[in-house]
Amino acid sequence: MAQIVSFGEVLMRLSTPGFSRFEQARQLNVTYAGGEANVSTALAYWGHSTAHVTRFPDSPIGRAAAQYLHFHGVDTSHILFGGPRMAVYFLETGAAMRGSQIVYDRANSSLATIDPKELDWDNILKDAKWFHWAGITPALSQEAADALLDGIKAARKRNITVSGDIFYRANLWKYGKKPSDILPELTAGTDVVIANSINIKEIFDIDGNDFVESCVNLQKAFPQVKTVVDTKRTSISASHNLLRAFLWNGKELLETEDIEINPIIDRVGGGDAFIAGLIHGLITFDDQQKALEFGVAASALKHTIEGDALISTIAEVEAIRQGETSGRIKR
Repeated sequence: MAQIVSFGEVLMRLSTPGFSRFEQARQLNVTYAGGEANVSTALAYWGHSTAHVTRFPDSPIGRAAAQYLHFHGVDTSHILFGGPRMAVYFLETGAAMRGSQIVYDRANSSLATIDPKELDWDNILKDAKWFHWAGITPALSQEAADALLDGIKAARKRNITVSGDIFYRANLWKYGKKPSDILPELTAGTDVVIANSINIKEIFDIDGNDFVESCVNLQKAFPQVKTVVDTKRTSISASHNLLRAFLWNGKELLETEDIEINPIIDRVGGGDAFIAGLIHGLITFDDQQKALEFGVAASALKHTIEGDALISTIAEVEAIRQGETSGRIKR
């Protein structure tokens, strides 16, 4: 059984070829993606036993999405089939001064209409050591939020490490609840939180003059939170970014150097790759600084790969972590 379990919606991604605008495209490229699933996919490529939990329509499209995850090494045995439809998003990739655009079509999706009782979390998590969630899933519906809360509670009973990316999409919350209504209870059961000072204030009404003070106050409010992590992106253009990360462990602030990413091939999924790299590092290394650096290196590498998921080896990420960014051909 999987040792790392993620839960969240997987969408069909329809992207314009190359750098075409929506208005120019006469065909779209198809793949499947979801933030939490992207984390499990990257970790599977690095040899971890991972499983993703979600719900797809019982249709050829739903089965194709499950097959996509299975192909990339993710355990799909806990995926449910049912509900009305597959969630979709459309991507136009930007370049230079023109930013990328994403259009979502995910209302009334199969995961949004899930019955939380369908998920046997005790069975799903029986061999797990890590459970990962993100703030987009509880934005979909009360049912999705309840299912996630059940998963976190089951993880807590088993003393499983829980990570949560509490960045959320404000426009998705259409069922009468706000992030501040739902995310605090989820965060209360979470060990590793990905957040910044802005959303700590927005979600929890917790102030701080800087990142460290916000983290200290967050830990006072939620004692289960042991680690808070954030990234900083400097956007020179849509094709040229600098990326670094910060980690507060309750005692000291760790920080990486900037990694320059130029040109960017596909930015989508970069944050998920960072989380995957961080989880790998925290599990594998007895060194939080090295884990943080591995996460940033993984994210930087993802920016060079089409699609949402990071497809790589540990050695490739480690080379970037150690400063090998020349891109010289390998023979």
